[in-house]
Amino acid sequence: MLDSANELKGYVLQSLDGEFGRAKEFLFDDEYWTVRYLVAETGDWIPHRQVLISPYAISGVDRDARHISIDLSKQRILDSPPLSSDEPVSRQYEESFYGYFQWPMYWGGGNMWGAYPNLRRDHGLSPAPTPEPAIKQWDVHLRSTKDSTGHHLQARDGEIGHVQDFIVDDETWAIRYLVIDTRNWWPGKKVLIAPHWIDRVSWSESKVFVHLDRNLIKEAPAYTTDIPMSRDYETLLHAHYQQPGYWLKEQLVVARQHV
Repeated sequence: MLDSANELKGYVLQSLDGEFGRAKEFLFDDEYWTVRYLVAETGDWIPHRQVLISPYAISGVDRDARHISIDLSKQRILDSPPLSSDEPVSRQYEESFYGYFQWPMYWGGGNMWGAYPNLRRDHGLSPAPTPEPAIKQWDVHLRSTKDSTGHHLQARDGEIGHVQDFIVDDETWAIRYLVIDTRNWWPGKKVLIAPHWIDRVSWSESKVFVHLDRNLIKEAPAYTTDIPMSRDYETLLHAHYQQPGYWLKEQLVVARQHV
């Protein structure tokens, strides 16, 4: 199901043995536009420490109860590799993190989700390989939904709005759309842009560039949170931009996997 990242913020995180915090934000991979970590706000439970939860451990989202189920015990989370709340995520840390949980590292190729329709969880997976010694480096491809909010959208013929939210698929944890607020041009209207329609992102300039005209974006079907996202709406949206639906591509991947 498709969810707003802003809506998921504040959801209670439910471990196997009780609540341990709330969803704060998400870290996504800007190569594949896929959520790699949920950042947990743990309050006084683990003070002065940022807790990351991989989608491997997320077993469900209950929208009525406003909680996210985590398939880990509190002790397992507590014993995971510590990360300071004011420290960026390094590849060295990620290797330690995945090694601790014995999950395949997402950048390893075959076990990476995001390019595939179904998230391969830990059941029956091989342990993560032992990482080779390496120079500590920050993972420049990890971006925060919080920090990316507000980035300006640049069409071919000028600016047309800013990123207000992200629409996330809670089955694959792929980012399906960026919610663009165009109120500086057309009061009250919000539209969606899919990541694969983006030409490039200048993180230093806080700008998202698309090879689309402003008028085409202006005439796109409006997005509203009052109506649940439906496949009919998505089909209409993709038809407007004359783009194939991502679900068609993913169905093709599934078909090839079964050949």
